[in-house]
Amino acid sequence: MKILRNIILFGISVFMLASCGTVALTGRNQLLLYSDSDILSLSEQSYQEFCTTAVASSNANATNVVKGVCSNLLTAMSDYFTKTGQQHYMADLNWRCDLVKSNEVNAFCMPSGKIVVYEGILSYANTPDLLAVVIGHEIAHAIARHSNERMSRQMAVETIGNAVLTAAAGSGKYTSAQLNSFNTALGIGSQYGLILPFSRKQEYEADRIGLILMAMAGYDITKAVELWEKMSADGGSSVPAFMSTHPTDAKRIANLNKCMTEAIKYHPKYEEYVKASQTAKSAK
Repeated sequence: MKILRNIILFGISVFMLASCGTVALTGRNQLLLYSDSDILSLSEQSYQEFCTTAVASSNANATNVVKGVCSNLLTAMSDYFTKTGQQHYMADLNWRCDLVKSNEVNAFCMPSGKIVVYEGILSYANTPDLLAVVIGHEIAHAIARHSNERMSRQMAVETIGNAVLTAAAGSGKYTSAQLNSFNTALGIGSQYGLILPFSRKQEYEADRIGLILMAMAGYDITKAVELWEKMSADGGSSVPAFMSTHPTDAKRIANLNKCMTEAIKYHPKYEEYVKASQTAKSAK
């Protein structure tokens, strides 16, 4: 079984060499087997289906705050990518931000740029800075092409895995039970979906990029730790939907703190921030 796994991992590495992309702001190489047009088309279809049942929030003030935070983050990001000649990271993305009527504690951003915030999450993200943590994180998933990457990895595993396992089954080397167990472990045969659970690596990366976007827009990035701690502490036996796909633990908090130094350099008032920090330290 170890040999088969190694063969599949080798195959994935071949896919990586043939279809490699680079994540915005982090520079990490990633596997992208789907075209942006395919992902955007699927995303738009999924969004339209969501809209058939979603109800727009009637809270005008909250809606304006949410849309304002979205606008600030997107404007700052667009300005940065334009200034640095990296507009391709936002190519063909059709941004839209909505607050929907629901007590569910949740938010997401479609790969096409459709941002949806549920009213329920406002009980935690009740200030622009805290909202920027949530929205910045979700925007990060979109510009980092995380959905494409997740689906691509599954395609690679399924394509290579099925070929190897078929050959192994024909040789009689492994029993049907062993092969079924191996399929399950690799996720082979699972149904594809546009919005799949992101890996922990992708979640950490979205945290990192989200902090950078917050800093670009002038928000207080230290609020990121506060928000995750609030939701984690208040989860109890009924974990919020947002927490079920965005796990919070000590490692995540440590990762956020680790990213603060990098992110703050993107703040438009970075020098003032550094001076204020130095003054505060001297006062102690």
